[in-house]
Amino acid sequence: MTASAFILAFLPELVLCAGALVLFVIALGHQRDALARAVSIGVALAVIAASVVALRQEAVLFSGAYRVDLFSQWLKLFFGVGYLCVLLLGGDLGDIRHDVRPEYLLLLSLSVLGLLFVVSCIELIGLVISLELSSFPLFLLVAMRRERAGQKAQMESAMKYMMFGVAANGVMLFGLSYLFGLTGTTMLPDMIARLGPLMTSGHPLAITGLSLALAGLYYKLAIFPFHFWTPDVYQGASNVTAGLVASLPKVAGVAILVRMVAAATTTNPAIATILAVLAGASMLYGNLTALRQNDLKRLLGFSAIAHAGYSLIGFVALDVQGFAAALYYICGYVLMVLACFVVIARVSRDGNNLAIDELAGLHRRSGLLAVTLLVGVFALAGMPPFVGFMGKLTLLTAAWTAGHHALVILAVVNTAIAIYYYLRIVKEAFFRDAAESTPIALDWSTRALCVVLLVGIIGLGVQPSAMIETIARSLDWVGQVTAVAAQ
Repeated sequence: MTASAFILAFLPELVLCAGALVLFVIALGHQRDALARAVSIGVALAVIAASVVALRQEAVLFSGAYRVDLFSQWLKLFFGVGYLCVLLLGGDLGDIRHDVRPEYLLLLSLSVLGLLFVVSCIELIGLVISLELSSFPLFLLVAMRRERAGQKAQMESAMKYMMFGVAANGVMLFGLSYLFGLTGTTMLPDMIARLGPLMTSGHPLAITGLSLALAGLYYKLAIFPFHFWTPDVYQGASNVTAGLVASLPKVAGVAILVRMVAAATTTNPAIATILAVLAGASMLYGNLTALRQNDLKRLLGFSAIAHAGYSLIGFVALDVQGFAAALYYICGYVLMVLACFVVIARVSRDGNNLAIDELAGLHRRSGLLAVTLLVGVFALAGMPPFVGFMGKLTLLTAAWTAGHHALVILAVVNTAIAIYYYLRIVKEAFFRDAAESTPIALDWSTRALCVVLLVGIIGLGVQPSAMIETIARSLDWVGQVTAVAAQ
């Protein structure tokens, strides 16, 4: 491969690496918050541009350990857009300690860089290292919330996040050691091909190893029973950090889950059964627990557990249609949850957590924020014509076609349960007047972010076919791998 072809294929990662180096130099100085933010926004825009340029590039790099194809490239473009949205959501980082704001932006860029690596790694050692690169900065970001008198919840949240993460990684590595012992390779495509006959015959170690390996991904997605960290981290982290944790890592988790679940074949339903049980448990636990929450971030934490269960519905089909539905849904979920977090960040006073009743009279205080919240909440509830409705429809269609009728019915029941607590939010924002109706002033970045999120949520809901077809085309390799594995 020529040097120019390598650079073009690897361009998004190179741009973000360069940006992280610049942020590192900036972080060495003092009182460079504004410069670090301006550079970060410039880097995010450059990553988006680089991803567009490299979108059609295909290459296998580093002795086959790193694959650049349509599947990874469109995900990098999405991560670039998400990175920019998180930066705009954070504003001037008012709830982050003043002395560490440049370091905060540096760690944020490194976490996103890890996500870019994750979606292209097809070798297990590189994949694990990339996962750690994306995860460890998040532990520090949670702890960087500004301290208040008598409040250090961010430290407790960071410790819980880190300890559960280390435990989940240990379980995942234990499962991967089983898979390596059975197949004798760390290259994911070769491993999947060799696991195929073992999965078809119901080999207990193959099923156990794959199930344990998936545990680390369940942790990232907050799948029950790997969910314990979620509400506490959402509540203890700053608004911008909670928005980050709630969004981009979920997409990476689903992307890796696609690569791993491709090892399961439809002739052996064990993995599909496990996924169906986890999906049902996550939906029930998340939605029922969310009914009792008053802290809006904590409510969104339990809601995230339920939505992780929804995303698993696509995987029980064990086919391209189901995988594409899961990716489409989780990308839509990122837009929906960011729409809620931008409202939380702008309505909360001095960066404090926001109770649901503090949304009272929002339609009078800021019409744009009220509309953004309305669209985000209705989309999360699965109402048409938003992306949440189309996402759930594609997931349920894939599962129903595969014969998982009970799971589809359970998902519909859970959707009805979730509507109740989502409507509580709408009721407070639109049908209750606040004792104090001080208008909320919005800067240009907040207005731009709200418009982008509204267009994305509505556009992907009204015209979903283009994105779903792109995702399905990028998953052509799944059919080839499944065919080889089934032989």
